[in-house]
Amino acid sequence: MRTHRLTFENSQGEKLSGRLEMPVYGKPKAYALFAHCFTCSKNLLAVGHISRALTAQNIAVLRFDFTGLGESEGDFANTNFSSNVEDLIDAAAFLEKHYDAPQILIGHSLGGAAVLMAARKLGYPKVVATVGAPAEPEHVKKQFGVQIEEIEEKGIADVKLAGRKFTIKKQFLEDLEENRLARDIPDIKGALLVMHSPQDATVGIDNATKIYLAAKHPRSFISLDGADHLLTRQADAVYVGNMIVAYAERYLEVAAEEDQLDTDLQTAVRLSGAGYTSEVIAGGHRFLADEPKDVGGNNLGPSPYDLFTAGLGACTAMTLRMYANHKQWDLKEVTVHLQHEKRHAQDSDATDKPSSKLDYIDRKLELEGDLTEEQRQRLLQIADRCPVHRTLESEVKINTSLLENEEGA
Repeated sequence: MRTHRLTFENSQGEKLSGRLEMPVYGKPKAYALFAHCFTCSKNLLAVGHISRALTAQNIAVLRFDFTGLGESEGDFANTNFSSNVEDLIDAAAFLEKHYDAPQILIGHSLGGAAVLMAARKLGYPKVVATVGAPAEPEHVKKQFGVQIEEIEEKGIADVKLAGRKFTIKKQFLEDLEENRLARDIPDIKGALLVMHSPQDATVGIDNATKIYLAAKHPRSFISLDGADHLLTRQADAVYVGNMIVAYAERYLEVAAEEDQLDTDLQTAVRLSGAGYTSEVIAGGHRFLADEPKDVGGNNLGPSPYDLFTAGLGACTAMTLRMYANHKQWDLKEVTVHLQHEKRHAQDSDATDKPSSKLDYIDRKLELEGDLTEEQRQRLLQIADRCPVHRTLESEVKINTSLLENEEGA
């Protein structure tokens, strides 16, 4: 993804620090706004993993630090749940003015409660997704422990959260008590996706039940079995991102992509910018090609030689399947393992130029099924007859020409 560092002002004139994560290529089909957990920041690893999962599916994500947290201006002690909601609304307004209004709101933990309230106030988001969210904002009071009494009595106290000290004022507690999600959730117009782990030790899963039951359809629940509250395992965070994309697809309003890669031929590849990440459309299927990071790429897709060997492997597997089906042999599964490399010609008898290098592809077949040794040997022979194999061993001529652009240049 492409990261744009930015700042925008909240309603109090304070500058909030954000990162707009954009897809590698093309115009985003939608924008999402992310609200992080209580006292966390936009740089939480789980937030980054979720954002990457969305940008991989062409959805841009704005994540930012609430007032007084991370790199944003303001005094955290003067903030509360209501101010977090206002920050979200200001962030949405910034997106709408400079890019496009966010169609997706995502909130983690207390940020989930915040997006629920912000969604009702905004009215236009198509999808709202919560992750480990409390059913009521005041749930966060449990993290203050015995200092609750000190805050109530003195009006202020220092509370240690996640190893850091935060100043909490009485107005924060009062604001938590005044905000009731139960009366706001039924008025949310967008589709709601509730995600929660049964093993969440910070915010119990009963909170997910309350949120789900309070909402109107369309609504869905996904269990994040085995995940902890902060989604510290990358696999859990990526799963959350992928599920949000899958759920949101049917509700998003996607404008026609003017610069979408297209071709009248079999395959087209487009590379924009200084990197190696390329858009590919092959047989109507779209994906990315790239180079590994150790050679200057972003490793966002297979390399050209990865695609090259994959084509041979796929053709080999399909050819063996066709032949086995025709013979009615019990070939349950075939796996083709391939490795391409260049070897010095002096290691081979295939050339009279020992100083040159030859391309070698090592192909190994893994055959599963009730096959005789004779059948296995025959399939080994058939592998060399796959069309791509024959093309590689034949004389191939490549004709290259220039296409004129619309201006005729």
